[in-house]
Amino acid sequence: MKHLAYLNKFFFKYRWRMLPGIIFVITSNIFGVLPARVIRIAFDLVSENIGVFRLFNGFERQELVYQIFGTSLLFFGALVLVLALIRGILLFFMRQTIILMSRHIEYDLKNEIYNHYQKLSMSFYRKNDTGDLMNRVTEDVSRVRMYVGPAIMYSLNTVVLFALVIISMVSVNLKLAFFSLLPLPIMAVIIYYIHSSINVKSEQIQKQLSKLSGFVQENFSGIRVIKAYGREKHIREKFADESEDYKEASLDLVQVQAVFYPVLMLLIGISTIVTIYIGGTEVINGSISAGNIAEFVVYVNMLMFPVMSLGWVTSLIQRAAASQKRINEFLKTESDITSVTLPEYTMKGEIEFRNVTFIYPDTGIVALDNVSFTVKPGQFMAIIGRTGSGKTSIANLIMRMYDPTSGTILIDGTPLKEVDLNRYRNNIGFVPQDVFLFSDTIANNIAFGERVTDMAKVYQAAKDAAVYNNIIKFEHGFETMVGERGVTLSGGQKQRVSIARALIKSPKLLIMDDCLSAIDTKTEEEILRHLGANLHGRTSILIAHRVSTIKNADITLVFDHGKIVEQGNHHELLKRDGVYKLLYDRQLLEEEITEEK
Repeated sequence: MKHLAYLNKFFFKYRWRMLPGIIFVITSNIFGVLPARVIRIAFDLVSENIGVFRLFNGFERQELVYQIFGTSLLFFGALVLVLALIRGILLFFMRQTIILMSRHIEYDLKNEIYNHYQKLSMSFYRKNDTGDLMNRVTEDVSRVRMYVGPAIMYSLNTVVLFALVIISMVSVNLKLAFFSLLPLPIMAVIIYYIHSSINVKSEQIQKQLSKLSGFVQENFSGIRVIKAYGREKHIREKFADESEDYKEASLDLVQVQAVFYPVLMLLIGISTIVTIYIGGTEVINGSISAGNIAEFVVYVNMLMFPVMSLGWVTSLIQRAAASQKRINEFLKTESDITSVTLPEYTMKGEIEFRNVTFIYPDTGIVALDNVSFTVKPGQFMAIIGRTGSGKTSIANLIMRMYDPTSGTILIDGTPLKEVDLNRYRNNIGFVPQDVFLFSDTIANNIAFGERVTDMAKVYQAAKDAAVYNNIIKFEHGFETMVGERGVTLSGGQKQRVSIARALIKSPKLLIMDDCLSAIDTKTEEEILRHLGANLHGRTSILIAHRVSTIKNADITLVFDHGKIVEQGNHHELLKRDGVYKLLYDRQLLEEEITEEK
């Protein structure tokens, strides 16, 4: 239970829901036990009055006895109904307090986990699978809710009901109480083991279902590749195999469940038979009345559901503890990126790297090796180099997705670690290499960084990104819904929408990570022409593979194996006849070959 102790703060928060719930549990069980006594009185009344009724056989008073007898039975029947109605109302309020409390706790816990996820750094997401993160905030939280709601409610109900029933049974006859309750522990053990088997098989079904769902989702996402390679038959066969495994697991569960209820009914029948037999001997001995046997049968049947629920509740608690342990592991994970809070922050745009070395914590890859450079406010800096030379790592460090392994990054002369991270990032416009668009309208995707969607600004940003003319040709224009990850747009259109999303913020610092790779040369020139006006007065960093994209930069850094091997403007780098000149000549040759074709 140590893992579930984390939830105590929620119980304290919602104590004014839980305490009335406990009161409703106790009072509902009191009204649940009382009908057994009413039935005993009614049963004894019937036994006694049958003799009186027969005694007055042939006399006028027999009719009077019959009327009194009938009226009494109607009264006791009505009393049982009233008690049941009152208990039903109390059970309703019990669920309205405890189950609603569990929903509130579920809501709070999901938000706490999600908010904690938002605080964690990129290294955390590189090390953990997205599906696992989703599972902890959905499936694991749902299992925890079953503990804070049904498990606690039924546990309280079982304890209170057992206490009331056993006290009532012992107060009537200790021997009969002992033998009546004797089969119940055996039933509890059997039910526990059957439930454990059901839980194991249910877990196997869930895992196989997740595997099957993942298989289907992956193949639907890659349907173009499957069709292109003509692998439909192979995929169908694999799907049939996965479905067969799911069917076998489901059949195993059904077989166990088929045994459960016959065994349960057998044990209930044995308990009832024992109660009637021992009760009959006690009636013969004069220790109890016949009504007490009826009362005990009602008590035994009242205990059946609590005994059944013991195994279920135990499994709920076990599953909740395992889930809460998984949740606690992530909630205790501290972000390696911490931020200070400043009342005000005005960014000028100067960036300085001082002897920065960066090694990715999850892979151990050295991305940057003792890198130093300075970008002045309003300056346009370009970064070029081969794949894997450390270009994107520069962007990640500037945005403080990671902290450098050694060295210092300064923003306007202040170490980046001492800058308010939220305010700092609000001054950055970022266009990633791997474009991500949300399943929303194009307008909302462009205005993602804005608090309010200003359509005039959206239009202007789309024009600056050279995507406006494409958008207005769509049937719904800027209200066109973008599919999952922007699947309904072409690669170039997605990149330009992403550029528009960065430009609409009018950021002090604009970072573009190879964002023009899927765009043709003509569109690229149009975008760069618009960017020329937009870049005025703001610091800009453009990471690219094509030299033509960055030739107008104020300063260009040439990276190779995590180091700056050359730096200068376009003309200076060409004169040096180094790596930059080699890249430039190679790309010119590729363009000439393309034109000849």
